[in-house]
Amino acid sequence: MIRTTLLAATTSLTLTGMALAEAHATNPMVGGAEMSAEMDIIANAMNSPIHTTLVAAVAQAGLVETLQGEGPFTVFAPTDEAFGMISDETLGALMMDENKEQLAQILTCHVVAADAMSNAIAGMIADDGGAHPVPTVGGCTLTAEMDGDDITLTDENGRLATVTIADVKQSNGVIHVIDRVLLPKQ
Repeated sequence: MIRTTLLAATTSLTLTGMALAEAHATNPMVGGAEMSAEMDIIANAMNSPIHTTLVAAVAQAGLVETLQGEGPFTVFAPTDEAFGMISDETLGALMMDENKEQLAQILTCHVVAADAMSNAIAGMIADDGGAHPVPTVGGCTLTAEMDGDDITLTDENGRLATVTIADVKQSNGVIHVIDRVLLPKQ
């Protein structure tokens, strides 16, 4: 009886561990860091060495609690290099308390209230004849298109970002890493 119980418990733990390892192994690495599908968007972003500016901006804009919420969210996450395309003066001004609302709008223009994996986005692009409108939480509409195998997003100002790492699963959605900061209509 004890041996059967121990065997059942060991088997259960092994299968659970294998399931967690399998879920973890299917997630792409971001900036050399492992991303856990069991962690939320903020926890994984904090793990990413290429999203330090994004994490600081999300905290400054007061969006941490929102992006730790249930979701689902799709976040198009600009890298530090993408933020580096913005002048230090402009980025510094955006990070000031008096510009918190503007910063929040810019950041929420990178968030969709859905869990959209890249294959679903590609399907919507194909269904819409090559360009799919993507309404964001921030009130912006991005245009998703394909460039070969890559998904691109164009903001309302014509700024183009490419998804460089797709389908980073989160407990409350998905992150797609992008190479440019997108902006609301100016």
